[in-house]
Parts: sequence; C-alpha cells; structure tokens
Amino acid sequence: MATEKVFPMTLDGKEKLENELQELKTVKRKEVVERIKIARSFGDLSENSEYDSAKDEQAFVEGRITTIENMIRNAQIIDAAEAHNGLVTLGNTVTFVELPDGEEETYTIVGSAEADPFEGKISNDSPIAKGLLGHKEGEEVTIQTPAGDMNVKIEKITAS
Repeated sequence: MATEKVFPMTLDGKEKLENELQELKTVKRKEVVERIKIARSFGDLSENSEYDSAKDEQAFVEGRITTIENMIRNAQIIDAAEAHNGLVTLGNTVTFVELPDGEEETYTIVGSAEADPFEGKISNDSPIAKGLLGHKEGEEVTIQTPAGDMNVKIEKITAS
C-alpha cells in the first residue's frame, strides 16, 4: 500500500482549508445542485449547455472537496516558532536582498497546500524556498531558478 503524501502547513493554513471545505459542502454544493435542477427543466439534456456547465462545476466542486479532505487528513502542522533555531525553516518569514544591488523581498515559506504568491506565501517546493531553507541570517546564498542563478543575502528570519 502506498503511503499518503504529507501536507506540511501552518495552523492558519489548515484553518483556511477547513473553512473552504465547509463553504464547499454547505453552500457551493447546494448551489450547483440547484443549477442542475433548473437546467434539467429546460428539457433535452443532449444539447443543454447549462446542464453540461452545471455538471462540470459539480465535478470540480466534488473533486476539490476530496482534495481538501485529503490535505486536512494528512496535514502536518508546522510550528515555525518551535522550529526556528536561527535557520530558515518551513513557516518562517524571510527577508532577503538580491545581490549585488537588488530590491528587498519578503516571503513566508509554507507547504504547497497553502502557497499563495500574491500574499507573499511561497511553497517549500519552489526554487527560492529550496534555496533558502537551512540557511541563516547574514548568509549569502545562490539560488538556482529556471531563469538562472540568483544570489541573495538573507537579511531577516522571523517565525510566523
């Protein structure tokens, strides 16, 4: 039997997934069922685009519910404060400067389940996070990215 994938995440990330799951089960599911019911009333299902669209949405919602349930069931809660020992670890917020004269950037390193680059949360599987993990403040690091090597200096590490 294959082992299930573990989803490292912060407690906040797990709570967000639980809220999304609740919304999908109690609101979205009912909305989709109602759309299917209305589309069925239009008659012939073979050429009914509203019905097809509603069924596609239903498949998406049910798939997302299954995915989130799996993520929550296999969640590994990361306590960044506990793990923070001067090194960049999962759950830390890291501020670095691209060398030689780049801008300062700040990211929180989270598990793939809660990554959201628009909120400054990057996956621990991303090239930048992989390059930063295990290093300490003041250290200069070369990060291998698809666009080429990036040299950075870690300015600050804080537990999130």
